[in-house]
Amino acid sequence: MANPIVARSLDEIQFWSRIMKEHALFLSLGFTYEQKQLIDEARQFITVFERIEEKLSRFNVNSDLNQVKAFNTEVYQAAAAIWSYKRKVLDLTLRCVIRTNNFPLLVDHISREAAYFANRLKELNKGVLVPKPDEVIQENVFFLRIMADHAKFIGHLLDPSERKLVEQAREFSHDFDQLLFQAIDLDSMRPQSETKPLLSQFLDQNKVSVASLRDFKKTARELIEACRIKSNIHPLLADHTFREAERFLEIIDLFEYSLNTSQS
Repeated sequence: MANPIVARSLDEIQFWSRIMKEHALFLSLGFTYEQKQLIDEARQFITVFERIEEKLSRFNVNSDLNQVKAFNTEVYQAAAAIWSYKRKVLDLTLRCVIRTNNFPLLVDHISREAAYFANRLKELNKGVLVPKPDEVIQENVFFLRIMADHAKFIGHLLDPSERKLVEQAREFSHDFDQLLFQAIDLDSMRPQSETKPLLSQFLDQNKVSVASLRDFKKTARELIEACRIKSNIHPLLADHTFREAERFLEIIDLFEYSLNTSQS
């Protein structure tokens, strides 16, 4: 029988390594021509995560747990390295040492995702498959903020003449900001005894909103790929944000399954 830690580790690496590789690409495209060193560093990370993806193909759900844990540690080091690079870029940007086409919030956003990925690998190597019930809200806080950021980026990268889509993006940004604030409130007022009914309602509400945003991103991706809307959004970025919304929905399902299993 496959070890669940092995299966989850490989799944996390498969998803997030591609995300990290794409982050490096997006950063490289946003630098100006004279920022060659930063572009070269970004391209090096593309190579690093391509090698990780190649090595991942040698594993399967029946692979040895210790070998997978060693791989997790190797990938953790790559995730920590790209996090450090992203924070360096953010620091240079905020101090106006460099000026790029990458929003500071976007650089902060992708560094948070690198930190999340690295932390997941550490948790899996400790045998933690899913967060405890009292940590589920914090996990949702992370993803709700990611979704809110996506809506803001889409709104700013659409051509101003795309008024209807810009307004839709702003509405999603507002909705997810409210969900984020609600999650933060819930985390601070959460009773210490029984949290499952609150969590179930919370997850159900998030699922509906994320599914709606996912569908909006899917439509935007298709329109961008067909050159039917005006924007500065790279087709791969449109697909990238769509996949992250899909991932959040999968994680909500995982949380719900874990809660239901622990109740039975």
